[in-house]
Amino acid sequence: MSASPLLLIGCGKMGGAMLSGWLAGSEAAGGVHVVEPHSASMGDLASRKGVTVHASADTVPDGLAPGTVVLAVKPQSMDEALVPLKRFVAPGTCFLSIAAGKTIGYFEKHLGSSAAVVRAMPNTPAAVGRGITAYVANANVNGGQKAQAHRLLEAVGEAMEADSEDWIDAVTALSGGGPAYVFLLIEALAAAGVKAGLPEEFAMRLARATVSGSGELARQSSEPASQLRINVTSPGGTTAEALKVLMDPAAGIQPIFDRAIAAATARSKELAG
Repeated sequence: MSASPLLLIGCGKMGGAMLSGWLAGSEAAGGVHVVEPHSASMGDLASRKGVTVHASADTVPDGLAPGTVVLAVKPQSMDEALVPLKRFVAPGTCFLSIAAGKTIGYFEKHLGSSAAVVRAMPNTPAAVGRGITAYVANANVNGGQKAQAHRLLEAVGEAMEADSEDWIDAVTALSGGGPAYVFLLIEALAAAGVKAGLPEEFAMRLARATVSGSGELARQSSEPASQLRINVTSPGGTTAEALKVLMDPAAGIQPIFDRAIAAATARSKELAG
């Protein structure tokens, strides 16, 4: 039996990264139809094997019968994007959204209560194949559709199923916004290095390489992060002295992150509400 085609709505940075991952693997075996209204992107997309480009969802053939419709448009454009897609609601089609703040209830309202919907929250390292995505499915999604959604998301990194949609706001705060916090850490390390006497460019190069290298070490290691930290920390040494400041229970990094993640989670709930 031949594979069902995929329908990708929006081919910006995240949608484009996912498309590249699918084409590099086997997930695009049934072909990919891409709806991308920006003409500057259409020529390059159309030249890729197995890809059919449409300037509008209205021009996608009614008989396409996609296995998965991937919604990769900006949240503020979603209302308009869904109007011509309701015709694809069928038992064999799953709608996979990567739009922040759009709940399963929102999609059921616009597509109908029978629609199979997976809500996912990726992050920007997907652009280099190192993303992490948490997702949750509604009751209409069958086992095969959920497995397909998982594979599509894994094309740009790791994928994890959440037990509840209630988790997604915290996921948005932690991993969705997480890259910004890591980039801020690089900025802060470099700035502190400058204050300690290093040239600005030299300090920034040290900070970037230290954070990216440590992240790769954490990814490859089977040890927990706490043990990796201990491995770097000699008793009574320079790192231990810095950690006294960073791990202070009242003024250290943990209470700051607690407040930051709580604030982002609350804002995610407001935007979804």
